[in-house]
Amino acid sequence: MSINFPLLLVIAVAVCGVLALFDLVLLAPRRRAAITAYEGQVGEPDEVVLEQLSREPLLVEYGKSFFPVLAIVLVLRSFLIEPFQIPSGSMKPTLEVGDFILVNKFAYGIRLPVLDTKVIEVGDPQRGDVMVFRYPSEPNINYIKRVVGLPGDKIRYSSDKRLFVNGQSVAEQLIGDEPGSLGSAVLYQEKLGAAEHLIRKEMNRYRAEPGREWSVPQGHYFMMGDNRDNSNDSRYWNDPKIPKNLLGMVPDKNIVGKAFSVWLSWSDPKLHNLPNFSRVGLIR
Repeated sequence: MSINFPLLLVIAVAVCGVLALFDLVLLAPRRRAAITAYEGQVGEPDEVVLEQLSREPLLVEYGKSFFPVLAIVLVLRSFLIEPFQIPSGSMKPTLEVGDFILVNKFAYGIRLPVLDTKVIEVGDPQRGDVMVFRYPSEPNINYIKRVVGLPGDKIRYSSDKRLFVNGQSVAEQLIGDEPGSLGSAVLYQEKLGAAEHLIRKEMNRYRAEPGREWSVPQGHYFMMGDNRDNSNDSRYWNDPKIPKNLLGMVPDKNIVGKAFSVWLSWSDPKLHNLPNFSRVGLIR
């Protein structure tokens, strides 16, 4: 079962905020009034009694303590930067399983948390960007792929594993066999828009349908993984609930943000090894 963390965070901030406001408006004045009344009744107030009268209810104390922390986390996560962990190898060799990345949440516009409604235009995805988005068929699941097709583009991926954008072959240069693959996987340097990055192809795997083309509608994007033969991306999505002309397309409303940096790598989910900082750096 997937957890809607943004919704839980908003609810937690709201509950803590209501508790803090309730205390400020109602409970705190009552405590002050009780202290004043007590001090007027005795000549020398007992410090223990004063402490008891001024003590906040436990629930209010927790709410007031957590509210500023949760509010800061909500603002940072919703509008500035959000951390993610890479769960699969679909973006190899750019991103490895276990990489912890940072995502710029305002690169493609300021959006309201939970509602994901864009309220301030900032910029649009560019060809070659590495982007996090909500999977169209299951919006509670986040995917990360590279932007290949922009609105209005025509995309083709041929049987010989070549990518074409608007009839033009995307430039790629052979780097060599992937280390440790015994020649079964090959690395290429690809130039997609302004981005130059490595892609991985398996020479004995053929998944793309020969000659198939996709037209990218307005307000949508076509996404592919850098691990071209091991990526569940726009080429293969199939959902009967989605109109045929939108199959494989990521709508603008599903965009989460632009991945820009690896800050930690920890490949072992059982934490048997130490985190690795050798991959720290900007994402190309």
